[in-house]
Amino acid sequence: MAKHIFVTGGVVSSLGKGLTSASIGMLLEQRGLRVRMQKLDPYINVDPGTMSPYQHGEVYVLDDGSETDLDLGHYERFTHSPLTRDSNHTTGQIYLSVINKERRGAFLGKTVQVIPHITDEIKNVIQKLAEDDVDVVITEIGGTVGDIESQPFLEAIRQFALDVGKENCLYIHLTLVLYLKAADELKTKPTQHSVGQLREIGIQPDILICRTERSISLEDRQKIALFCNVPIKAVIEEKDKDFSIYEVPLSLVDNELDCLIVQKLELDAEALKLEQWRDLLHRLRNPVHELSIAVVGKYAKHRDAYKSIYEALDHAGIYHQSQIRIGRIESEEIEREGPERLLAGYDGILVPGGFGERGIEGKIDAIRFARERKIPFFGICLGMQCAVIEFARNVVGLPHADSTEFNKDTSHPIICLLDEQHAVTDKGGTMRLGAQPAHLDSSSQAYDYYNTEVIHERHRHRYEFNNAYRKQFEAHGMLFSGTSPDGELVEIIELPAHPWLVAVQFHPEFKSKPTAVHPLFAGFVGASLQRHQARGDQRIGLQNEI
Repeated sequence: MAKHIFVTGGVVSSLGKGLTSASIGMLLEQRGLRVRMQKLDPYINVDPGTMSPYQHGEVYVLDDGSETDLDLGHYERFTHSPLTRDSNHTTGQIYLSVINKERRGAFLGKTVQVIPHITDEIKNVIQKLAEDDVDVVITEIGGTVGDIESQPFLEAIRQFALDVGKENCLYIHLTLVLYLKAADELKTKPTQHSVGQLREIGIQPDILICRTERSISLEDRQKIALFCNVPIKAVIEEKDKDFSIYEVPLSLVDNELDCLIVQKLELDAEALKLEQWRDLLHRLRNPVHELSIAVVGKYAKHRDAYKSIYEALDHAGIYHQSQIRIGRIESEEIEREGPERLLAGYDGILVPGGFGERGIEGKIDAIRFARERKIPFFGICLGMQCAVIEFARNVVGLPHADSTEFNKDTSHPIICLLDEQHAVTDKGGTMRLGAQPAHLDSSSQAYDYYNTEVIHERHRHRYEFNNAYRKQFEAHGMLFSGTSPDGELVEIIELPAHPWLVAVQFHPEFKSKPTAVHPLFAGFVGASLQRHQARGDQRIGLQNEI
């Protein structure tokens, strides 16, 4: 029978439950256990894909086309847990499922209530992951204890232990131990109150993971253990990591969290194997090279909006033993100040995905700057669409080229709506989503990096390159190096005459891991590193001449 770990959060939001859950999953996998992961989100939105990146960060897309919370990106980067649409549920999805059942007569006319109908549905989605080949299911409960919207989920996981037996469930509560600078001391009272609220619901945490910016003294740990009714060894310190999120699992190991979980759930686990993880941290801490990458986007200053992009760049840095300094540049700033002022000095330029007209001309200016100055450029999704618009305007000779997303009456619709999208009216979950196959040109850079003719990458878009212009682009030197199997949809473009200009319609960042960098990110950062080193050699040569 599968065991269950429930991760809750208290005191404040954004404590890092997703990162902690992913770290726990990784440690259990490294002890030979088969893990499945899941997040239950308390917001009412049915589709995370309709939510603003400013409020919610990036939308993370799975192979099956599910638009999910960004924490599932942590799950995939840290573990090998297979993720599907069953790995993320919102309050909206839970209620919608229950309402649909009621409309079909599933409840035989009974009054539909939060208890038992909503809580039963929540328990069903948890139990669904507990298949025969699974040892541990880790379920993260979004939100903060005390939030009214989280109460049905907390009630459901309280009931769940009664259904499957408390010996098969483990409650881990992530909390914050505040540091008051004026008093120069840590305060444990908020943690005590948070645990008190859980206990009022009927949940006694088995383990407390305490986020803190200062080390927790033995005296404070004893106080937390006493007032929160847990053994002192179950009070785990998780100190803030200034260097890298990939330090978190080792920090938990230092506090013997994996041993405690194995012991409490009586798991038949192997000895912990962390050699590969320690090696990647060694490479992170001891870079041989340094380079700079500019990320030019609509939400560049909001870190979580391009979370997977930044992580994939870090993975490429690990691969090349390089420290990457990322410049987060709003594309609207380029419209105001020009690319020369903001982009000069960078070794590579990346334009990520997005939606809407705001900042588009700044992205196009950044791409022209990269193309004309032979700076390595990587375009992703909308970044690819902007790259072909720039090429059409400034190389092919179509000055008014545009996308019908931004200008429906453009005389040259280089980018236009996919045929399948013309009848779509709903916004949520209706784009071209999930893993799609593509065939690569064997003479291309893309083929060299993937080393295969067929790839499968994750998509999230409504617009595509207009094939009516393909021959014109090819005549001016553009290579369409990746297409859908029928050849109709352009997936990858390249400029063979450029040191490294590659743009893709999909999202390769979703398939990159710290232990297995995505080949295109490895190629982009490698080309940027070569530029950095060449520029260094040129400077040395000039100094010698002087």
